[in-house]
Amino acid sequence: MTEQTAAAPMIGFDDERLARASLTYLAEPSDTRLGTLAETYGAAPTLAAIKTGRLPGPPARPGPAADAARRDLERWRARLGELPTPADLERLCRQGIRLVCPGDPEWPGRLDDLGAARPYALWLRGSADLRFGCLKSVSIVGSRLATAYGSYMTSEIAASIAARGWTVVSGAAYGVDGSAHAAALDAGGTTVAVLACGVDKAYPPGHQDLLDAIAEKGLVASEWPPGRNPSRLRFLVRNRVIAALSAGTLVVEAAARSGALNTARHARDLGRDLMAVPGPVTSEESRGCHTIIRDWGGTLVTGPDDVLEVVTPLGEQAAEARLPGPDGARGDGEGGGRDDRGSGRDGQGGGRDAGGRPRAARPGPVLPRDQLDLESAAVLDALPPRGGLGTTGVAAKAGLPPATALRVLGELAAGGFAERCERGWRLRRT
Repeated sequence: MTEQTAAAPMIGFDDERLARASLTYLAEPSDTRLGTLAETYGAAPTLAAIKTGRLPGPPARPGPAADAARRDLERWRARLGELPTPADLERLCRQGIRLVCPGDPEWPGRLDDLGAARPYALWLRGSADLRFGCLKSVSIVGSRLATAYGSYMTSEIAASIAARGWTVVSGAAYGVDGSAHAAALDAGGTTVAVLACGVDKAYPPGHQDLLDAIAEKGLVASEWPPGRNPSRLRFLVRNRVIAALSAGTLVVEAAARSGALNTARHARDLGRDLMAVPGPVTSEESRGCHTIIRDWGGTLVTGPDDVLEVVTPLGEQAAEARLPGPDGARGDGEGGGRDDRGSGRDGQGGGRDAGGRPRAARPGPVLPRDQLDLESAAVLDALPPRGGLGTTGVAAKAGLPPATALRVLGELAAGGFAERCERGWRLRRT
């Protein structure tokens, strides 16, 4: 990987990183008891305690709690034979698979909202940066048996928001998920596929090419270590991560009993924006969407503009409305006409793309430059207008620690000031 891939494989694991990798082998995700132990005592001491057969902390008094702890310990210890060696982990890194742990620069802070049920770590395959990509992201989920209407609405919304710089997050399933990923890629955007199996597994098998394309331009992510196969329960557990990664979740089509409703419920419980596309009242595949709108407080949306209006902070909406459009008119309606930003791949204003849709006007910065804080201003001044500069070079030029520069670069990219390029980072071209 090049330096533009902010999270290049890290050959060599310290004790805490090795322990977090090991925990993904020992326990199923969303095990709140193990999550609490790892956060309280650290992953390395927790792993050592599992190996010795004695949990950290004061011994529990005899009773139901102590019995439950003993059963948990036995369950984790049963998988000790599956633990990878450091050589195994380095081999995975050389295959383009990397591990991201809480506290890493690439770790999305939104996952911390899951509390003790947050992932112990995430396995990633792909070229994008997870944290940067999720700063502005929308999860799009729905039925595996999508109708022509559902596939059309999914593609239109996903392509348009991806062309405007928003990452599309989904689960790579057939139907709505696959349409969302494919449309985001076709629009030249970024997409993240969250799997219920190892990132080295193609599931569903028919999406092998799609998953490879996602890894090339975006990310394939999983809580399960490489080699794990999917199961029905794992899909349900996976859904909370899809909901947590994004600013909001959109359900395009969902039957009354649909896995997409499980994702929507997680989004609602996490306080994320929840949206749904309405369908014909006679359609079984839209009953879940109507439930979200009627009973769960979800917002009815009919297109990409509705979605972005829900998930975009009010301050950014106001700033974008003041930006001149391709014809010099302002996006707030001054000068007449509607801001006609669509799903064009090249992001240039005017004309139409190969599908006959209006090309997207490239959005500009969401804040005036003189309102940036000192760290952001320093990093922005360090960016070249042409060529590119790696993260380490940007940090040195700005006089900031690399981790701080990495964080600020993500914020500047989300704000429309900076962009990735083959050589690293540069000022965003307008």
